Amino acid sequence: MKTNRPLSQVTDFDLRLLRVFKAVAQVGSFAAAESILGISRSAISLHMKDLEKRLGIRLCQRGRAGFALTDEGRTVLQAIDTLLMAVGDFRNEINQLHQSLRGTLNIGIINNLVTEHRMHVTEALRALRAQSNQIHINISMSTPEDIELGLLDGRLHAGVIPFIQPLQGLKYLPLYEEPHHLYCSDQHPLFAQAQHINPAELRGVASVVPSYRLPAETFELLQQLEQAATATDREGIAFLILTGDYVGFLPSHLAQTWVEQDKMRALAPQHMHFALPLAVAVRQAGRQNLLIDAFLEALTAY
Repeated sequence: MKTNRPLSQVTDFDLRLLRVFKAVAQVGSFAAAESILGISRSAISLHMKDLEKRLGIRLCQRGRAGFALTDEGRTVLQAIDTLLMAVGDFRNEINQLHQSLRGTLNIGIINNLVTEHRMHVTEALRALRAQSNQIHINISMSTPEDIELGLLDGRLHAGVIPFIQPLQGLKYLPLYEEPHHLYCSDQHPLFAQAQHINPAELRGVASVVPSYRLPAETFELLQQLEQAATATDREGIAFLILTGDYVGFLPSHLAQTWVEQDKMRALAPQHMHFALPLAVAVRQAGRQNLLIDAFLEALTAY
C-alpha cells in the first residue's frame, strides 16, 4: 500500500484521524476502541482507511488473526505523540502571551461525583470564573481509562479519577477517599436482614462487578460474591442493584438518596466496605499553563 506521495499538509481532520489511530493502537482492536472513542466499529474502520490512504502507508494488519501494527504503523504512532504534544505546547505558549486567564479548560470527570460534598470542583470553577470571564469550561463525563487517554493525548487538561495506579506522563493531586459499601435494593431477598447479615452468608450471592480499576483490597471482597454482571460505571451498577437481582458496591453519597427512601440498604456494613482514593490528574509538561495552574490552585484552596 505504501506510495511515494508526500504528505503536503496536516489538517484538523488529519489530527482527528491520528487520534483515532492512536486510541485503536493503545487498546489493540477496533471493538475495544468503540467505547473509548464513542463511535461505531464501522466508523473506526472508515477512519483508519482514510488515514492510510492519506498517508499512503499500511498502518496495521486486521482480520481473523487479530490486530497488529506494521513497522510503519509503530513509527507513525511515535510521531503522533510528538505532534500532539507540540500542538498542546503551542496552545499553552500562546496563552502565556496574554498573561491573563482565557481560553478553554477541558475537564474529564468520572460520573456520579456531584453528590459528594467534598468534591469542591464546583467551588474551584466558580473561583476560576471570578478571576476571568474569558474562560470557557467544558466538562465531559467518562470512564477513568478514557480520561487518562484524553490527558495523555491533549484532549483534556485535567481529570478527576480514581488514584489507583499512577501512569507515566501524568501527575496527580490527591483529593479524598470515597467510602463504598455493598448495597441491595428493597426487592432483594436479603433486604430485611441487611444490617445484621453475616458476611459468610453473602458467599455466592449474585453481584455487579465494576469493569474499571479498583483498589487491590476490593477484589478480596468481590471474591466472596458471585460475579454475575458487569458495569462500566457507578450508574450502571445502581441500575442493576435496583432490579433486586444483584448486590453491588456503590459510593455511600450516591446511594444515600435511595437509603433515605428505604429503597436500598448496606449489607454487612461493618465488613463489606472499602475506600476509593480520588485525585485530580494533569499531564506532566515542561511549559507552564496559567489556566490549569489556576484551576489546581483554586481546587487546592478547598
